[in-house]
Amino acid sequence: MHRPRGYFSTRPPLIVALLGWKQRSIGLLVGLTVLVAMSGLGFPPTAAASQPQGTLPTLASAAKGDVSGHVSGYAPEGSCASCHEAETQAWQDSDHGWAMREATPANVLGDFDDAVFEDGEVKARFTRDGETFLATLEGPGDPAETFEILYTFGFSPLQQYLVAQPGGRLQGLTIAWDSRPESEGGQRWFSLYPGQAFTPDDPLHWRGRYQNWNAMCADCHSTNLEKHYDLESDSFATTWHEQSVGCQSCHGPAQSHLDWAKQWSAEDNALDAAQASANDGDKGLPLSLSEMPGPELVEQCARCHSRRQMLGAGPVHGAPLTDAALPSLLSDGMYHADGQIEGEVYVYGSFTQSRMYQEGVSCVDCHDPHTNKVRVEGNGLCMQCHNPSPPPSFPTMKAAHYDTPEHHHHEPGSPGAQCVSCHMPETTYMVVDPRRDHSFRVPRPDLAATTDSPDACTRCHEDLSPEQAADQIRDWFGDQRRAASESHYGVALQSARQGRPEAPDYLKALIDDSDTPDIVRATAVDELAPFASEALPTLEQALSDDSAQVRAAAIPVFAQAPEHARVELLLPLVDDPRLAVRDEAVKALAGTSLMVMPEDRRDAFLEARRDYERRLRENADLPGNRLNLAVLLARTAREDEAEAQYRAALEMDPYFLPARANLVTQLSAEGRREDAQAVLRDGIDRDAMPAPDRGHLAYLLALSLSESGNMEEAVEWLEKAAEWRPGHARTHYNRGLMLDRLGRKDEARDALMQGLRQAPGDADLLYALVYVNATSGRIPEALAALAELRRLRPDDPRLGQLERQLRAN
Repeated sequence: MHRPRGYFSTRPPLIVALLGWKQRSIGLLVGLTVLVAMSGLGFPPTAAASQPQGTLPTLASAAKGDVSGHVSGYAPEGSCASCHEAETQAWQDSDHGWAMREATPANVLGDFDDAVFEDGEVKARFTRDGETFLATLEGPGDPAETFEILYTFGFSPLQQYLVAQPGGRLQGLTIAWDSRPESEGGQRWFSLYPGQAFTPDDPLHWRGRYQNWNAMCADCHSTNLEKHYDLESDSFATTWHEQSVGCQSCHGPAQSHLDWAKQWSAEDNALDAAQASANDGDKGLPLSLSEMPGPELVEQCARCHSRRQMLGAGPVHGAPLTDAALPSLLSDGMYHADGQIEGEVYVYGSFTQSRMYQEGVSCVDCHDPHTNKVRVEGNGLCMQCHNPSPPPSFPTMKAAHYDTPEHHHHEPGSPGAQCVSCHMPETTYMVVDPRRDHSFRVPRPDLAATTDSPDACTRCHEDLSPEQAADQIRDWFGDQRRAASESHYGVALQSARQGRPEAPDYLKALIDDSDTPDIVRATAVDELAPFASEALPTLEQALSDDSAQVRAAAIPVFAQAPEHARVELLLPLVDDPRLAVRDEAVKALAGTSLMVMPEDRRDAFLEARRDYERRLRENADLPGNRLNLAVLLARTAREDEAEAQYRAALEMDPYFLPARANLVTQLSAEGRREDAQAVLRDGIDRDAMPAPDRGHLAYLLALSLSESGNMEEAVEWLEKAAEWRPGHARTHYNRGLMLDRLGRKDEARDALMQGLRQAPGDADLLYALVYVNATSGRIPEALAALAELRRLRPDDPRLGQLERQLRAN
C-alpha cells in the first residue's frame, strides 16, 4: 500500500481536465473540473480481508457466514478441491493462496518474539500472547498503543499485517516483515516509508485512508467481496465469499459446475479427470478460460492486475475489462513518456503495449495460473517461442537464434545474457519488491534525452552515458535496428507533456495509426485535449473508434462543448456496448438541459445517470471517488452537496490537489472569493504539500488575488509559484503580464525570458515578449521574438500584420 508523497503532484491517474475549450487568460481563475480514479492504489499484489461489523468476533464470522447464502451461483469454499486436487495443491502456496490469511502461527512469518523496530519517531514492538500476535505502535502525535494482528497480507517478498479500526475498517500497518532470506537482506522489520513519519491525520499514516484495506484493495484479494460502504457514516460492513483469491475469483461462480459434476460421479464418487478438466459453458461455469483468445484472457486477469477505475459493477466474469473498469492511461507519474513503468501499475498497462500482446500471447503462456510462477526459469521461458522454430500457435513470431552471444553480446549465463535484463527491466516498489516491465521493449538509449526515460543499458552499466550506450548498440546491430526517433510514441507523448508546439501533429499521427497499441492511442487522445481547438476533427473521430479505451478518452473534452453539439456527439454513446464508455458519456452530459435532448431519449438518459450516481455513492470511500461524485453533483446544479463532497475528499486527504482545485473553482464561481482563497492558503501552508502542488495552488491564489485587485500580492505569489513549479509556462506568462501591468517592464521581460528557458517553443510567452518589448521601445528585441514566433507558426496570418506595425515604429 505504498503511495509516496507527491504521487499526484503532476497528474493523477485518469484525471481528465475539463478546461472549457482550453481558453486561458490572465485574471481568469480557470475551473479545473477533474474526474479521478483511485482504484488499484496501494496494497501490493498480495493481500485481502475483512467483514467488519463492529467487534472482532463478528469480523470473522461475517466473512464466513451468511454471505454464501445470498450470493447467487457461488459454491461453498473448498468445493473444487475434491476433483481438482493437483490445481488446489499448486494454488495453496501461490500469491493468490496467500492473499489474506488469519494471523495464526502457521501463517505469520514475522518475528513477534518481543522484536523492536525504530525509524526516527516511528517505533514498534511486536509480541505474542499464546497464539495471539500483537503490535505496539508509536509515532508523532500518536502515543504507544497495542493492537491485535487479525490477518496476514501476502507472503513474498514481504508480509504486511492488518488490524481492526472503528467503522468496520481493516488497516494495513506500514511496518512490514521482509520475508526474503537473510542472505538477501531479509528476515527483518522495515518501514514502507523509510525515514518518514506521519501524524494520525495524514492519509499515509497507518490509520489513514491510503492504508485502508476495504477501500484500497479488498475487491482483488478476496473472492466475491462486497464492500458495503455507507457514505453518510463513512463506514464499512464488508463481506466476502472466500477470504483469499480462490478458484471462483477467476473461473466464476461454480455451483452450477458442481451440480453438473454430480452427473459424472463414478461408483467411488470421483469425477472423471478428463471431464473435470473441461470448464466450458456446457459444464456449468460462466466462462471457458482455456478457449479464450489471448487478449480476452488478459482482460480477465486485468480486472485486478491493472491500474484502473472500478465502475462498481461487481464481478463480471468473462466480460470485457471495460465493463468492469476503465484502465488508466500512460499518465505522467505512472509511466515514463516512452511507456515504461514508473509508478505501481500492475502489469496490464505495460503488457498491452507489447508486440507479444498484439500477437495474441496471454499471461498463462508464461505464468502457471495456479502457482503464479513462470513456466520455465531463465531464457528457456522466452525460447518457447523465440527460437528458430516458433510454435504453431504463434505462426507470425519472428524466428531467430536469440539466446546467443551474437544477439545479447554478454557472457553466456551472466545476468546481462538474460532476456529479461534488457527487455523486462525491474523497478522496485515497497522497498523490497522488484517487478518487471512487461512491455518487452527493445532498449532505446538513443531516445533517453528526447523522452527523459530510463533505458535498460545504463541501468546496469552505470559508467556509460545513454549516448555511449546508443553508439555501442549501433556498433552491434547497425543503424537498421534503430528506427527514426520521431517514429517512437515516446517522443510524441513527451512533447505533449512539455506542451511543445509540435505535439498536436505528433499526437494526431499516433491516434490515426491503427498499428499503435490502443492504450497509447487513448493516451494520445487524452494528451490532445489541451490542443482541442486545433484537433477537433481527430477528437470527434475518436468518439467512434473501435477501441473502447480510445472512445472513453475522447469524451471528456466535449463536456464543455455547446449543449446542442454535446448532445449530438455524446448522447449516442450513452448506448455504447461498454459500461466505461457509457459512464464517461453520462458524466459529460450530466449538466445538459433535458430540453436539448430528443424527448424519446430523456428517460433512458436519466436512468443511466441515476445508476451512475448510485454506483458513485456506493464507492465514495476514497478521495478520488468522492471527487467524481462531487463533480456529478456540481454539474447537476446541486452545488451545496458538491461542496460537501469536495470537503469530504479533503478530509480524507488534505493533499489531494484535484479536490482542492475544484472546490476553489466552485467557490469562486459563487462569488465566495475569500472562502476560495482560504482553501488555497490552507493547502499552501501544509508542510508536506509537494512543491509542484504548492506551486499550482500559489498560481491559483495569485489569479484570485488579481481578480480582487490585489496585484502586488498576486505577483508575490506568482514568484513563489515559479520557484515551486518552474516548468509551468503559464505561471511565467501571467507573472510577466502582471509585472508589465504594474509598470515593472524590465522585471516583466525577465519573467518571460525565464519562462522561455523552461518552455522554448511556447507561443503565448513569445507573444507576450513581443508585446512587452514593443511597449518598452525595444523594437529590435520585439522583432527577434516575432521572428521566432513566425518560425513556429508560419501560417499565422496575424504575424505579418504585427511585423508591419513594429517596423512602422
